[in-house]
Amino acid sequence: MVRGLVVLGGSSHPKLTQTICDHLGIPPAKITLSKFAVGETRVEIIESVREKDVFIVQSGAGKVNDHLMELLITISACKTASAKRVTAVLPLFPYSKQSDIPYNKVGAPLSRIPKDLGKQASYTFDSRPQTPNPDQQESTGLGSKGGSEGLHKQLNGLSLGRHNGNSSHHDLRKRERRMTVESTQSERSDCPEDDKNSSSSLAVNRVENATAHVAQPPHFEPQRGYKQWVAQAGTLVADLLTCAGADHVITMDLHDPQYQGFFDIPVDNLYGRHMLRKYIQHQIPHYQQAVIVSPDAGGAKRATAIADALGMPFALIHKERRPTQISDRQNATMMLVGDITDRVAILVDDLADTSNTITRAAKLLKKEGATKVYALVTHGVLSGDAIDRINHSALDKVVVTNSVDQDEHCSRCPKLEVLEIGNVFAEAIRRVHHGESISVLFQYD
Repeated sequence: MVRGLVVLGGSSHPKLTQTICDHLGIPPAKITLSKFAVGETRVEIIESVREKDVFIVQSGAGKVNDHLMELLITISACKTASAKRVTAVLPLFPYSKQSDIPYNKVGAPLSRIPKDLGKQASYTFDSRPQTPNPDQQESTGLGSKGGSEGLHKQLNGLSLGRHNGNSSHHDLRKRERRMTVESTQSERSDCPEDDKNSSSSLAVNRVENATAHVAQPPHFEPQRGYKQWVAQAGTLVADLLTCAGADHVITMDLHDPQYQGFFDIPVDNLYGRHMLRKYIQHQIPHYQQAVIVSPDAGGAKRATAIADALGMPFALIHKERRPTQISDRQNATMMLVGDITDRVAILVDDLADTSNTITRAAKLLKKEGATKVYALVTHGVLSGDAIDRINHSALDKVVVTNSVDQDEHCSRCPKLEVLEIGNVFAEAIRRVHHGESISVLFQYD
């Protein structure tokens, strides 16, 4: 029994909240979560949280936006009710994938072209023409009408027109008066009075055209696919949690570790490697002869940590980002770096959303001679057609944690196996409440 501790559970994963409370020996606090007819979230905390240490459990899967708003309102309600400290427990951090927006070397983010441009529209990975090498010709990115020289001439003409703006304006006024006087004299001598108005209006139109020609800037067309600003939700979510009143955040296996730098409050990023390593040791026969495989270069560090701890060989799948369209990145060419012939391959990743990466990796591993393919994933979001993709893939078994509710997924996928993480978060909550170090949760030996 832990005194002075209150655990509130959101609507995203009630079963995980109950498991955490069972390990702590306390019942979940009573809270009412509902919605108004218009769709607004309503939160009412039944129990008193005054001067209590409050932990709010809410996972970032399913209806992510509703769950995030529910979490923010609950945090604010606890702070308003004079809670001593409010900690957000997020097994799967929402919007954790939006901190690594793809940028090229120039600094402009890659963006999607509007759909109304037609199917022939393409994406670019360069926001400006690249610098030509000494043996290459100059890029034609500035257009075919004169290239850079034509643009320089237009810019020089515009600058001269602006620099001599007063004198040119004075010359135009003199020209206007002279043209008006000459046209009036010619009209009096040669033309009847009926044509005087038309001649004067023609002269004025000529003057206006000349003025517009001097002040008009050169036409500029940016490259398709270039977008200067892209909203990054990572910093926004961190600021929302902080402004709502959160004093501490506990999560597991952030998709991008740099996410912790977005916060001004302490963030404990627990690791799921220990559970995955334990599963390999006890559930995979002759695991010493198996090979740990990272499905992409970003997860190499995570996979090598498990491989080094178990003394197992390591392999890497390299994905070539050659396609010009972002929508074709999922079909990028994949090649294996390492030897898995006649061995068991164990894919290790932190998150599986559409499962496109691990299913394509499994197909490649079987093609390269793997006898069996396991996929060990910390967060099994499995949205869209991920379950059907796994059922028809070359994967023999997919192991995930219950950071996301997996009841529906397990009923549809016989290859799925779920690991319990409630005890890990319960121990982290207990140690944070008593002011103890949680470094023991990061030790695997």
